[in-house]
Amino acid sequence: MNNHIWRPLYVVLALVAVILLVRAVYVPKDFGVHGGEGYMYGWYREGNVQEWKEWPSNYRTQSYCAECHFDQTEALVAAGHAAIQCENCHGPALDHPNEPAVLTIDRGRDQCLRCHARLPYPGSDRKHLPGIEPDQHNPGMACVDCHNPHNPSLEDM
Repeated sequence: MNNHIWRPLYVVLALVAVILLVRAVYVPKDFGVHGGEGYMYGWYREGNVQEWKEWPSNYRTQSYCAECHFDQTEALVAAGHAAIQCENCHGPALDHPNEPAVLTIDRGRDQCLRCHARLPYPGSDRKHLPGIEPDQHNPGMACVDCHNPHNPSLEDM
């Protein structure tokens, strides 16, 4: 065979060898298919599972908040915001109530519009998550002036 065929073949073989060598050096030995539930296609580093279990979480659950704020969480569970975790609006409560002692509450209109702004495509008007036109629905007012976030229906105000 002529050199014009062998040279590109050698280059390709050299590239494959370099890629395999780099992979052998940089990919951890425990990376592969382990059949774990919740991992896309089962590809993950097995030693990483314990590392993530030991990693401190930034967010707590509604049951953690209910230990001190039972009235608010009880009202929330009975209302339209039952599926929303407290920290979606109040922020992370990793060390709360120690640090911070009080969680900051964003009472701004943008906080509510993250979920309730009407989207410009068919099917965006859902009964379980009503959308509004921010420019037409009480512009300039905070949503909490009329709606209680823990029980957002106007009838309960």
